Parts: sequence; structure tokens; C-alpha cells
Amino acid sequence: MSDIAKDPWAKLRAATPARIGLGRSGAGLPTSDNLDFQFAHARARDAVHSALDVAALEQQLAGHEVIHVTSAAPDRASYLRRPDLGRRLGAGEAAKLPTQPCDLMFVIADGLSSAAVQTHAAAVIAAALAKLAGLAIGPVVIATQARVAIGDEIGQAIRARLTVLLVGERPGLTVADSLGAYLTYGPEPGIKDSARNCLSNIHAKGGMSYDLAAEKIAWLTRAALRMELTGTGLKEEADPAEIPDASDATQALNTPQT
Repeated sequence: MSDIAKDPWAKLRAATPARIGLGRSGAGLPTSDNLDFQFAHARARDAVHSALDVAALEQQLAGHEVIHVTSAAPDRASYLRRPDLGRRLGAGEAAKLPTQPCDLMFVIADGLSSAAVQTHAAAVIAAALAKLAGLAIGPVVIATQARVAIGDEIGQAIRARLTVLLVGERPGLTVADSLGAYLTYGPEPGIKDSARNCLSNIHAKGGMSYDLAAEKIAWLTRAALRMELTGTGLKEEADPAEIPDASDATQALNTPQT
């Protein structure tokens, strides 16, 4: 008898990491599945509450000009309760940012998963910069207790034409270290989320690879600078046949998730 005949859920479980058809043990889940769920939940909670190791990230970014700023959220608890505070710089933080006009700058925000930023951000930047020759690149800014919109104030202060903000995405029970990338042309406070392009699910557990993310960031960057816009008016048209691992990756999204 085939595995599918023995277990009609086997085919669906093989196609998705979602927890489906787990069976039962009495009135509850089997012990192994219950423990797996609790472990995944603990990892997600840790990803949200753990602080970013800024010094370690700066070491990963050795060779780049790196500036560390904080948001208006005074601590993690405030950041989680008050999303608005994470969208703007704290008092006096803008003074740390030099006026340094550039085509492109990277902002790294810890977001809702410091684990994602710690694990993937430096590698994504390195892969992207290798494909962005000829552009004037600004400093890398690390923003803690930060959400996506903080990149608008940072980009405006530095006078970057385009910001690429890498942020830890909201962790789930399958992946707790997923990274997102948000591209914003002409950054300034008050920009709508519809004026951004987003790449989501950059991670090593079946998500978008560093090389694929870098290809998409490079394509969107050059198109944005040429067309002078990002968001719903800029549709990714990169040829999937020319992008490594494109058949297995999550495609670019235009709706921000964080």
C-alpha cells in the first residue's frame, strides 16, 4: 500500500510547510507535533523580543561606512505597543546623518525579527552591491526599534535618490528569520506605502535566495532611478530565465507587510 493510500494527507504535507493533517493522540495533538509547535512559537517570540546585536552586524559590514541610529521608541515594549514611534527617528538622531547625496543607500531596520537582520542583511547588501556598479552608494544606516517608514526620514536627511530598507519581517510558525526589502524613490516623511516596492521572504528555508534578492533589487533600483518612481507604477519585468533560482522563489510584491 502506498504512503498516500495509508495517509491521504501525505501528498499535501509534502507540498507545504503548513501544519496540516497532523493526526491526534486522544483529544490532543501527537506529542512530537505538539512539541514542534511549541518550539516554533518560542522561536517566533524570541525573534520579536530579542535585541539586535549592532556591534556584530557592524563587523559583518566591515568596509562600509556604517551609522547607527535609533527610533523614537525608547524600548522594545514601547516599540511593539506604538508602531508610530518606530516609524520616525528619536530626538537628536538626525544629527548623526551626514548630507551625502547619492543614488542609493541601504537602511537596515531590526523590525519584528532581529534574527532575520542578524542572519541575512549583510549578505544581501554584499550580493546587491556586486550588481550595482556605476551607482553612487551612500552609507549603510542601522536603525534599531525601527519600522519601514523610518527609512523615509533617513533617506531625506542624507539626500538619497532611492532607499533600500532591509527589515526583519513578522515571524511565523514556519520561518522566524524572514527578511524583507523595501525600495522607495524620493524618500521623505509621509510617503504612502503604495509608493514602495517590496521583496518578501528572503531566507534560507525555501524562501528567496540572496542572489535572487540581489538580482531583483538591482533591476528595481535601475528601473526606479530611470523612471523616477517606485510603488504601484513600477512593475518588475526582469526575465526569470536570467535569474538564478527564480522558479523556486517568492516573487516581488508591491504591498508592504511590515
